[in-house]
Amino acid sequence: MHADLLVSLTAVLVLGMLAQWIAWRLKHPSIVYLLGFGLAVGPIAAGFLGHPLLDVDHFMGELLFPVISASVAVILFEGGMSLRFSEIQGSAPVVRLLITVGVLVTAVIRTLAARWMLGMDWGVALVLGATLVVTGPTVIIPLLKQIRPRGRVGSILRWEGIIIDPVGAILAVLVFEEIIVEPSLLNGAWILVKTGIIGLALGYGTARLMIELYRRYWVPDSLQNPLTLGFVIAAFALSNVVQAESGLVTVTVMGMAMVNQRLFDVRHIIEFKETLQVLLLSSLFILLSARITPADLAQIGLPTLGFVALIVLVERPLAVFFSTIGSGLNWREKLFLAWMAPRGIVAASVASIFALELEQRGIDGAEQMVPVTFAVIIGTVAIYSITAGPLARRMGLAESNPQGLLIVGANLWIRRMAKLVQESGFRVVLADTNQTNVDRARHDGLEVYHGNILSEAVEEEVDFAGLGRLLALTPNAEVNALADEQFQGMFGSANVFQLQNATDGQERDSLARHLGGRRLFTGHATYDSIVERYRSGARMQRFVVRKAQRVQESVPDAILPLFVLPGDERLIIWSEDETHRLHE
Repeated sequence: MHADLLVSLTAVLVLGMLAQWIAWRLKHPSIVYLLGFGLAVGPIAAGFLGHPLLDVDHFMGELLFPVISASVAVILFEGGMSLRFSEIQGSAPVVRLLITVGVLVTAVIRTLAARWMLGMDWGVALVLGATLVVTGPTVIIPLLKQIRPRGRVGSILRWEGIIIDPVGAILAVLVFEEIIVEPSLLNGAWILVKTGIIGLALGYGTARLMIELYRRYWVPDSLQNPLTLGFVIAAFALSNVVQAESGLVTVTVMGMAMVNQRLFDVRHIIEFKETLQVLLLSSLFILLSARITPADLAQIGLPTLGFVALIVLVERPLAVFFSTIGSGLNWREKLFLAWMAPRGIVAASVASIFALELEQRGIDGAEQMVPVTFAVIIGTVAIYSITAGPLARRMGLAESNPQGLLIVGANLWIRRMAKLVQESGFRVVLADTNQTNVDRARHDGLEVYHGNILSEAVEEEVDFAGLGRLLALTPNAEVNALADEQFQGMFGSANVFQLQNATDGQERDSLARHLGGRRLFTGHATYDSIVERYRSGARMQRFVVRKAQRVQESVPDAILPLFVLPGDERLIIWSEDETHRLHE
């Protein structure tokens, strides 16, 4: 028994991490491979072998849904920690309408469609319609990283995706309560008020307690991450005991309160939660998809496919239309918002929990909820992941070949270089951990991210619209190499560069040699040599070279070329293997 349990748990973790790695290598949403692996060891294996390779209900037992609920709580807490108020300036009205008017439109259309297209009982249709209002931030955020849309649409989608998760769960609870107990408008209103009050009060109160403990140094650094996890689970459980499903509001508020305070640095907590989120998300999708039976899959037919098509082609566009009236968004931005609403882990987990409870109460049609929900998840993820990028580029909201620079480092000579590139019409974002460098860069009118470039928080907090290359320019060869490695998935290996750090032209460490990006500038240019040039009075400036057979031949030996502007809206980085593009 114990051996079987160990093997099953190991299989979940291994399959989850393998799916994440494949998705990273192929630049696809990880949910596609997570669901694929889960279905393979669950219903598909059962169809061929007569039994699933991973019997989730057998080895998890009664722990399954408490584990799912606690994991979703941690995921939403991490999601809340990505919601910075500074990012939503000007977009708040749209987000507010999307999670109110948009939710109402979505719930009504899906309920009617579930009733008339899928033949569900009214009660089950109402619960399904409420459950599926949530979008999937765990799917949307990776897609936004890949597409890098301009303007407000990225922040709107990120905020909507995270805020709407607890809203959708609460709505599903309200509908469920109305079905199970005697229907009463007063009862539903009271549940909503209690959920909001408890979630806000307990979430903010717990966050304030954590902030005071950490900023007064009453908790050592080594205990802050595990203690934060304990607080999240405890607050979630306590909130749910007082009022069902209010815990999702509580943990989201906790995350938002933590990340928007300025009393202590939460970057190490964010990094810990990011790692934990990947592990939990992977495990949950494997577990939930493996629970599906061959009978569930057999229920997915033309009516279900029509239901998915209605969601994509009718419901989401209508929800966005009514939510963006008078918003100031142009038609291209509205169209992109209307074409981006994949479903994710919260929809899957909430549907699984309520479907089981409805089945146990003998309500007809409850067994349809899970297969329909997974069909919606798979369908929306597949459609949006394939089409959203080309649509954004077609609408002019994203670039097919962005020329902007993300530069790691922000000291004096780097700031001067960045300013010249920016003045030439290209977007530049600097990243540095040194507060003085960050402040001076902002004073110079440069965009700058204050934080560790190796943190995954960078990909959520930096607007990557217009950025297409990474230049790693720190004096640390290992940091440069790891930064290049981390952003190869986003920019491509041809667009990550680093400056040599060893004066002899050789890397001091094998890590940098194996992981580093392309070499910047010329073979003899190193970090130390450029700093020495600048200290000796050398300065950066733009100059024009006469048309020559090869531009390299027109550059005097005393000048160290950094970039070339060929005049066709390209920014060519000077390197031994890059300047050939001048003659293409």
